[in-house]
Amino acid sequence: METEPGTEPYDLITMGRIGVDLYPLQVGVALPEVESFGKFLGGSPSNVAVAAARLGRRTAVVTRTGADPFGAYLHRELRAFGVDDRWVSAVEAYPTPVTFCEIFPPDDFPLYFYRQPRAPDLEIHPHELDLAAIRAARAFWVTGTGLSAEPSRTSTLGALRERGREGLTVLDLDWRPVLWPHPGEAPALYRAALAHATVAVGNLEECEVATGEREPYAAARALLAAGVRLAVVKQGPKGVFAMSAAGENAEAEPLPVEVVNGLGAGDAFGGALCHGLLAGWDLDRTIRAANAAGAIVAGRLACSPAMPYADEIDLALARGTGSIPERTP
Repeated sequence: METEPGTEPYDLITMGRIGVDLYPLQVGVALPEVESFGKFLGGSPSNVAVAAARLGRRTAVVTRTGADPFGAYLHRELRAFGVDDRWVSAVEAYPTPVTFCEIFPPDDFPLYFYRQPRAPDLEIHPHELDLAAIRAARAFWVTGTGLSAEPSRTSTLGALRERGREGLTVLDLDWRPVLWPHPGEAPALYRAALAHATVAVGNLEECEVATGEREPYAAARALLAAGVRLAVVKQGPKGVFAMSAAGENAEAEPLPVEVVNGLGAGDAFGGALCHGLLAGWDLDRTIRAANAAGAIVAGRLACSPAMPYADEIDLALARGTGSIPERTP
């Protein structure tokens, strides 16, 4: 579906994974013993769109689901979160992906992806893309997983080229080797994508796959050398480090939080990162706010419903903790 004439550009369009997250409602219990699950919208780029929408941004996601009840559920959830689903289409041949996790705070959250025989979100074809909308969006976000297989690979690289290194074009390295049929292809494909991105975001392992560098400063410099203007390196318990091509650096230590579920924290970080950069905040303020958003979600069970509002981020920064009571729906 193409953009209607005269429509204002989106603040953020994301592209890539979507699925249903099934999270145990019993924390610290292995899957064979879990008795009940909560059902939530999932998939990193979809959650980033939700996170930015929570902060008042006009967002949309480009992805595909199965033609099944779970696909209908995801459409409903996107709309409920204020994310435009006009570019979310169905693939008759494949079921909507489901992901299970186990929750063992503070730092063990195994994921089990059910994306067989093939995930619909890898069936994004180049001719289906609304390139005019992608080109016009103030920010565009793709993930490394979108490079893992065709036709998503060609579509992702084509969309990045279409941006022409204008505006805010983000590559979330998103290294999940289990989702790559041929993981050895990843470094070259990351380099190809980085040549068209203006921002790169990744943790130390992801940076190492993309650049060969794991030390934060060296990884950031390597990402800048690959073509981006801003490199954001997430260091887990050591916080976040960012370096710009203009020579500006920023660091944020983790906010203390009683961790419930670390999954989704990176997506909250991504949505807040885009929000701050679009707002024209300086790098230090942007990184601190994004870091706080991630901490808030780490202190909550779910991903998409847990994404914080702007006043919650402000409160977390003021209190110096990510343990902020969740807003009642």
